[in-house]
Amino acid sequence: MRKITANLYMTLDGRGEFPTYPGSNIPSGTPDEPDEFFRKMWTDRFSDVTTVVMGRRSFTGHRRVHSLKGRKPTDPKFMFDYSRFLDKAEKVCLSHRLKKLDWENSRVLKGDLAKIMTKLKREKGGNIIIEGGPRLIHEVLRLNLADDYWFLVMPVVFGRGPRYWTPMKTQTNLKLLSASHMPYGELVLHYEAVREKTVSKSK
Repeated sequence: MRKITANLYMTLDGRGEFPTYPGSNIPSGTPDEPDEFFRKMWTDRFSDVTTVVMGRRSFTGHRRVHSLKGRKPTDPKFMFDYSRFLDKAEKVCLSHRLKKLDWENSRVLKGDLAKIMTKLKREKGGNIIIEGGPRLIHEVLRLNLADDYWFLVMPVVFGRGPRYWTPMKTQTNLKLLSASHMPYGELVLHYEAVREKTVSKSK
């Protein structure tokens, strides 16, 4: 069955923002090779991921900036590779409002998130990445829908913007698989979802 990975990008206080901080404007990779963060969250997944799930804002933002049509000639080579991957991948936009997608290999799904992800997981294809903002990822965590999570944690207490950590009635347990730090204080954390195993009772 297809594996579901959720990507999170957040500040130390759990805000889904991309603030400027010392070193944030300095590329840590090269034009041909991305940094460790980008490799782990994206480049290393190109061969096994065939579906990317996004909320409406993430979808329209990625379409504008990261489709091949939106690429600038001065962008690094690895970002063109990323755009080619996105253009080719199946893109699922979760929206009740968006009608015009204007991006190849895209479709809109709406309704109950758990049912949507169950449906996608049973379809043919490679693995799935959920790439969304705090509201979408919060629901994924609350419902324990992803098999693993990649966090990019930026060294900023931002104090504003959408929150990842809003109240939940139940907790979601995660197991740390790896942790690494980037040159300017960012942390890249990889967690596996912990789910209770069903134990069959012998008669």
